[in-house]
Amino acid sequence: MKPDKDRKRDSGPSVRVLRVGEQVRHILSEILARGDVHDDLLTKHPVSITEVRMSPDLRHATVFVKPLLGKDEEAVIKALRTNTAWLQKSVAEKMSMKYAAKLKFLSDESFDEASHIDKLLRDPKVARDLEDRAPTRPRDDTSARSS
Repeated sequence: MKPDKDRKRDSGPSVRVLRVGEQVRHILSEILARGDVHDDLLTKHPVSITEVRMSPDLRHATVFVKPLLGKDEEAVIKALRTNTAWLQKSVAEKMSMKYAAKLKFLSDESFDEASHIDKLLRDPKVARDLEDRAPTRPRDDTSARSS
């Protein structure tokens, strides 16, 4: 078996890094869903943890969050950042790892980007261009032969 030094650096995160990130996501989601955080704003606003990206050494976790319906997004992020130390401690207690990962909360912009792309694709000008470029498919005559 080759040592880790010989692996390609651009091959993406390892299975372990992905697994730990998913475990952190589940733990944080459970904590927020149960309302264990002693913050009125976080108990009033349901928050979705969309992704957790771990650093290769598993010491840092970037947590992407989205409040449901997108309401008070900045206030929710601020509340999560205020409670970061308690959340880190809670995650560390539920995981058996050598180090507790430092959590960094960021807003998940992927939904906004997807909506923007969808809006662009639905633009009549783009739809017209896509129709002009669509290849013509040969007609399927199998239905005519079955009679």
